[in-house]
Amino acid sequence: MIALTLDRIAEITQTAIGGSARPEAVVDGPVVIDSRQVEPGALFVALKGERVDGHDFAAAAVADGAVAVLASRPVDAPHLLVDGGDDEVVTALSRLASYVARELGDPKREAATTEIVGVTGSSGKTTTKDLIAQVVGRLGPTVAPAGSFNNEIGHPLTVLRADTGTGNLVLEVAARGIGHIAHLCRIAPPRIGVVLNVGSAHMGEFGDRDAISQAKGELVESLPAGTERRGEGGVAVLNADDPRVRAMASRTRARVVLYGTAEEAEVRATDVVIEANGAPSFTLNLSGRRARVELGLVGAHQVSNALAAAAVADELGMDIEDIAVALAAATPVSRWRMEVTEHHGVTLVNDAYNANPESMRAALTTLGSLARDRRAIAVLAHMAELGEDGDAEHEKVGELAAETGVAHLVVVGPAAEGIAVGAERAAHQGRWSGESIRVPDAEAAAEAVRQRMRTGDVVIVKGSRVAALERVIDLITKGDDQ
Repeated sequence: MIALTLDRIAEITQTAIGGSARPEAVVDGPVVIDSRQVEPGALFVALKGERVDGHDFAAAAVADGAVAVLASRPVDAPHLLVDGGDDEVVTALSRLASYVARELGDPKREAATTEIVGVTGSSGKTTTKDLIAQVVGRLGPTVAPAGSFNNEIGHPLTVLRADTGTGNLVLEVAARGIGHIAHLCRIAPPRIGVVLNVGSAHMGEFGDRDAISQAKGELVESLPAGTERRGEGGVAVLNADDPRVRAMASRTRARVVLYGTAEEAEVRATDVVIEANGAPSFTLNLSGRRARVELGLVGAHQVSNALAAAAVADELGMDIEDIAVALAAATPVSRWRMEVTEHHGVTLVNDAYNANPESMRAALTTLGSLARDRRAIAVLAHMAELGEDGDAEHEKVGELAAETGVAHLVVVGPAAEGIAVGAERAAHQGRWSGESIRVPDAEAAAEAVRQRMRTGDVVIVKGSRVAALERVIDLITKGDDQ
């Protein structure tokens, strides 16, 4: 974070200095909510969770070097006290992040302006955010959230990791309702906004895709007015292959840059090839320039993610050849997203972080590309928050698994029953000859896979976060090593 005195932070956050806090003391370290992450010069934010209350660790945080504690009640340590309950601590955190973002993004400041990039979409946000950060990181110091740190707490904490030396701040913005993305964009107003897709994720909360589209479009509505010159004004980077995203061009004052496979896309992929290892290669077409890109990431869907990253890098002045090299060098950063490992001759694909209909289709398509003439095993759990369409969507996934030709389909938990139903319907109709296995949990799924897998097989695991299917991979590998 940029260095600030406690009295200045108190003014920004509308808090009162308390305890033994010295107004002139300077916070120049990280802002953290976990006392184990405290470093000298830090500000410790005491949040009250379901199981742990940060206030209980206030004294320990200061003993480890924190300058003060942002708190909702007095603690036996230097502190900044909010006027209200625990929710006001988050509000104060957002005020501090907003101040820092505006300071770093101010074009009038002596140092170079920090470029702020916002990324949203129903699926692929984290992978694309990681791609963008790796590519533009070659231009200078870049800050991006770890994993999916994209809500009202993770977002400001990420912003507060930036300092005067930060060249690029790449932020993932998520929504569970109308107005959420607009709120996050007020905390850190982006100059460049990337919208990937409008899918079915959180359909149960939003109600329909129109509402999801409305929420995602809040990102482009937050952008400043654009100009015709690259590097100036707001830029909306929109997926030309998604009609709902493409339509968001009418909702922004920013200059619009389209990416995709559509002919009119300014950042376009042609000659796409899926290699034997499941990684795609393609020709990047960028305003009349061309370069061949060979990705190290697995899955055909990574082409679209790479194009979004290329569009951002181009806007920031990166040469197309450098973009191609950076994309080729990019590796998985956030855990449990298309992590491919080899274990005793079996290819294991851990894509267990989360699931929705679109990402399930991408995962099964990737499984088909990887397996080709090998046996495929799919371990699938339910997709949460789909609302009244949940049963039908699960059955579609089961039918797609059958079309992919999986030899063994392991369906985890009663909520995923529809996946088995869809696959078994295909079997009854003579369209699939594989085996469907229902199991109650990750432990049983791992055992089912271990009993069936053999050298040369490809195994993929995917489900919503609550299913914690990453344990399947852990149990398979650890069990075989015992």
